[in-house]
Amino acid sequence: MFVKKLNDCKEFTAGDHTLLRELFNPLKEEMKLNYSLAYARVLVGKTTTKHKLKSSEVYYLLQGKGIMFIDEEQQEVEKDDVIYIPPNSIQWISNTGNEEIIILCMVEPAWKPEDEEVLKED
Repeated sequence: MFVKKLNDCKEFTAGDHTLLRELFNPLKEEMKLNYSLAYARVLVGKTTTKHKLKSSEVYYLLQGKGIMFIDEEQQEVEKDDVIYIPPNSIQWISNTGNEEIIILCMVEPAWKPEDEEVLKED
């Protein structure tokens, strides 16, 4: 059995400026998974940096609300929304609420640094 506590996963600032904790990544731990799972926070009034992944990604919002941007589309999102982000899509999220956004992020195949490109700000 493989069990982790969220607070045992070290929080770091990801390339897109999300506060991130990797929960499961089969490239770093012996697990028979094809995906990685992370816990992310976006502080009130903050926006993540535009970025894209070679992999597909799914966000599940556990808390908060904001505007999700994927390529040329944008939509208001809130707690309990699930968002599919296709591979190679330019993505970012803006926190427009009065509490931090908390997201479970699943990347398939599993996230690796060379598969992510953080884009320069306009």
